[in-house]
Amino acid sequence: MNTPISGLRDDIENKRQLMKKGLKTIIFGVPLLLLALIVNSAFLMTDAGYTYVHQNNITGELDVFTEPGIHFRMPFLSKITKYDQVITVSFGNNAGEDFYQKLNPVQVRFADTYIGNIPVTFRFKLSNDPDAIKKMHREFRNNTNLIDTLLVKNARNVTVITATQYTGEEFFQGGLNQFKSKLGDQLREGIYLTERKQVEVEQIDLAPVGIGQSDANKLQKTKQLVWKTVPVINKSGALVRQDNPLQQYGIHVTQVTIGDPQPEQQLDQLLADKKRLVADRIRAIQEQETSKAQAETEQLRKEIQRTREVQDAQRRKELAIISQQKEVEVARQIAEREIVEVEKKKRLAEVEKEKELAIAEANLAIQKANAQSAKFEAKAITEKGQAEAAVLKAKYSALGANREVYLAELNRDVANVLYNNLKNFEIQMPQNYVGGSEGNGLKTNLDVITAFSALGLMDQTKKITKKE
Repeated sequence: MNTPISGLRDDIENKRQLMKKGLKTIIFGVPLLLLALIVNSAFLMTDAGYTYVHQNNITGELDVFTEPGIHFRMPFLSKITKYDQVITVSFGNNAGEDFYQKLNPVQVRFADTYIGNIPVTFRFKLSNDPDAIKKMHREFRNNTNLIDTLLVKNARNVTVITATQYTGEEFFQGGLNQFKSKLGDQLREGIYLTERKQVEVEQIDLAPVGIGQSDANKLQKTKQLVWKTVPVINKSGALVRQDNPLQQYGIHVTQVTIGDPQPEQQLDQLLADKKRLVADRIRAIQEQETSKAQAETEQLRKEIQRTREVQDAQRRKELAIISQQKEVEVARQIAEREIVEVEKKKRLAEVEKEKELAIAEANLAIQKANAQSAKFEAKAITEKGQAEAAVLKAKYSALGANREVYLAELNRDVANVLYNNLKNFEIQMPQNYVGGSEGNGLKTNLDVITAFSALGLMDQTKKITKKE
């Protein structure tokens, strides 16, 4: 059974063990923690898009890191300052990411004392030159001071100075793009050295409205004397500029964007009144043009009607002439056709006569040829007959001289022919004779049938006799 004294001893022993463990933890943990802190403080991890300035507090040296990576630094005795490599300063843009991007629009005063608010955004890029970065760091010490002290103030100053080179009407009536170009040029190259002068401002406006004025709807140039701040030009014709505060730090302006500028109430009212006057002038001009166009249209309609009537009369006249010419042409063609028909018949008759003549001439030639042929044929026959008669005469003369020999040869030839034809000739006498005597013959069919039947019976009797 535990007593209070033994329990107290156990508590003391437990506390002693815990103290030993805590002491061991402190002995081994503190060096590890110090080592981790030293390692963490001895290395710098840089990100893309930022420029880091490392200040060694022992030697006072500055190192610049512009690329992402891991770099060594003096632990616990160094300072790191981070700058944005690209900085956007926006006046009048509430959609920015940082506080310096939520500034109010720049309020400017134009050469004609009118006031306007211009929303404008600038984009700056820091230099990659370590010397320029070190110089910038020594003067501004951090990113916030750089933006507020240099970039914001310089951008606002250049915007205000550039606006003094324009009148309010000139700016809001088409000079915005030129203003933007001059603003960017002065930010990059330096502010113009200016002086205040009275200059002529050339404006383009509609010509005054007048009755019978042909160019009332055309634009014309007008000139007006105003006080303006104009750049100073040297003897060589180049602009004289002030020193650019950004150039010594290598800061470049990469983009200038202007939003929708807003004029003050008086300037806005002036522009609205001028716009209304221009609209009224345009309306009056349109009414004049409409009346003029209507009058011209009516006159043109009458001219068209008169021209149409003249053309109709001319067309009727031409149609009558064409009709007469057509009748004459038809009559001429009929006469020519009749002449052609007569000539055709005449020619056909001549052709027919020529054909008959040709046929007659051909027949005559044929008859002459036939007569000539018959003459020659008769002559040939005569000569042939005479020749044959002479031959026959000579033959018969020869036969007459040898008559006995000739008859003997003829008898010999006849005998030879008869012998050759009759050597196998036999004569059989008929066995039966059916006839009559003294004019009593077979006179009817019955007599003939009876005679043939008798002959048949006689043949059968002979056959029976031969068999026996």
